[in-house]
Amino acid sequence: MSGHSKWSKIHRQKGVADNKRGALFTKLGKAITVAAKMGGGDPDSNFKLRLAIDKARAGSMPKDNIDRAIKRGTGDLEGGKIESITYEGFATDGIALMIETLTDNRNRTSSAIKHILSKFGGSLSGPNAVSWMFEPKGIIRIKEMNDELELELIDAGATDISTEEGGVTIYTQPNDLKKIKDILEQKNIEVEYAEVEQIPKEKKDVPEAQIGKLEKLFAELDENEDVNDFYTNSNV
Repeated sequence: MSGHSKWSKIHRQKGVADNKRGALFTKLGKAITVAAKMGGGDPDSNFKLRLAIDKARAGSMPKDNIDRAIKRGTGDLEGGKIESITYEGFATDGIALMIETLTDNRNRTSSAIKHILSKFGGSLSGPNAVSWMFEPKGIIRIKEMNDELELELIDAGATDISTEEGGVTIYTQPNDLKKIKDILEQKNIEVEYAEVEQIPKEKKDVPEAQIGKLEKLFAELDENEDVNDFYTNSNV
């Protein structure tokens, strides 16, 4: 999985402190704007926008903020000049990183990412330096699963289902994510998280002495307003 726990991220997003809520809304709004810009402002026909709106609602983002973000993406409001840029690099001990950003100033974002990585012994790399170590997969998380539902989801295209602390993770091919999510919602099953993630093909152990440094790097990436998400092949 990614280098930061998605379960903890979900609950942290739901209970974020007021002084950080504005930064969270900025990130969520950028994702909505880019999705609307790419596929239009109707979430019924733009699944990526639907996912971005669902994530914003899970983060308690007000409806007015969501609507404005959509309008920026469709061009009905100014401020939609945001682009998606993925950076590849390495953290300490050769840990691979893919960092997805949404930015209106690529020079600012590039400088910030370089600074964060170098601060903790890492560095940026060129395109395709680490992306081959990852593969995209649809990830859905729900609270519980029964045998009948599990069989139905497997028949519908779920490639793996894992029960873990805090809930159940369902893995799909990216193109099957919408179908599986629709099945769950039609059954009135709450979907706590749904997204396409970059999953490492193999995980790498981190020396115990370096874990603290790596966690601090992850925290700074998480706090940067231009970083939408990041993925790593570490076991941390």
